Amino acid sequence: MSNNKVVLLVEDNKNDELLAIRALKKCSVENEVSVVRDGVDAIEYLFGKQADGSRNKMPELILLDLNIPKLNGLEVLKKIKSDEITSQVPVVIMTSSTEASDINNSYELGANSYLRKPVDYNEFTYLIDHLATYWLVLNQTPQMLH
Repeated sequence: MSNNKVVLLVEDNKNDELLAIRALKKCSVENEVSVVRDGVDAIEYLFGKQADGSRNKMPELILLDLNIPKLNGLEVLKKIKSDEITSQVPVVIMTSSTEASDINNSYELGANSYLRKPVDYNEFTYLIDHLATYWLVLNQTPQMLH
């Protein structure tokens, strides 16, 4: 699954971050994975400019935890889906929350999928493998102007 597509992982838990990256590698996903650890950094990554005036490469997929500091995942999702630059980028919520309000709010704000993070490593790897195959290989996304 090698290509130049970027995956943005928004995850504040270092163990979950390492687990996700390890699972992606185990599943032969060789995409660049950019990691940010809070909602403010996620917004800055997507909408900010670097010192030279350039922007970060727009991700092909955003894996977003809901329980992140500074700006929670629902607030980040709302900003992503309400801006024309990022509105078409698929956002998959990956969280430990099974609260009906989190699930409903995520879909109301435009989430493309809502997945509960499994605790078991093998289940997590299985989830990441299928997630990556679908969103990075099979799914056809609109051609975004970057």
